[in-house]
Amino acid sequence: MNDAAYTNGRVAVVTGAGSGIGRAVALELAAAGWSVALAGRRAEPLEKTAALAPGSFAVPTDVTRPADVTALFSAVRSRWGRLDLLFNNAGAPGPDVPFHEVEYDDWRAVVEVNLNGAFLCARAAFRMMRQQDPVGGRIINNGSVSAHAPRPHSAAYTASKHALTGLTKALSLDGRAYRIACGQLDIGNAATELTAPMRAGTLQPNGTTAVEPVMSVDDVARTVRHMAELPLEANLQFGTLMATAMPYIGRG
Repeated sequence: MNDAAYTNGRVAVVTGAGSGIGRAVALELAAAGWSVALAGRRAEPLEKTAALAPGSFAVPTDVTRPADVTALFSAVRSRWGRLDLLFNNAGAPGPDVPFHEVEYDDWRAVVEVNLNGAFLCARAAFRMMRQQDPVGGRIINNGSVSAHAPRPHSAAYTASKHALTGLTKALSLDGRAYRIACGQLDIGNAATELTAPMRAGTLQPNGTTAVEPVMSVDDVARTVRHMAELPLEANLQFGTLMATAMPYIGRG
């Protein structure tokens, strides 16, 4: 089945689309007329997103498995024939323990999702974008303010997000020849299930616990859409979107 006429030329893959930022971005894009492939490990949350997002379909995907990623992008090619956007959003927070207590398996699990999964999806998107007609597309990586400054007990997560920044830069450079733009949005304290504990109090660098401000996840979705809809001649290379009063500037 090829629904290219329905897409109006705008096709997106959103990973981690079953909840939080991924779901919000998928709904925003769908409302703007994009056709969206929804990727995530759990089928049921993806189907809930699909029910809210016209022109979308769910593809259960574990981004750490190369075969799953290949199947995801093959499904997009079969259905729509092209790809205009990858929002690399799937992520894992990692263990909330002091550095000396981090188990290697836990470290590896975070890196597998946040870095290796992002690489696998970006590589598949890159291959598709460079071969399609018209050539090109856009990759947006979901970074974090942790790509600039860590929280306590976040070694695996912080390291993976710093590495993602390097991947973003490399993709931007290698993509020039094929009109593939790559940018990164570093997000701080969007109101999702993941940040719910911040509203009750979270550990600060000085050892105290404090309630932190959050912002609407809809503001994240609108920002991603703005990045996505820029012409390929323009790129928001790096952006930081954060709750205004969160302890990031001056953290520590």
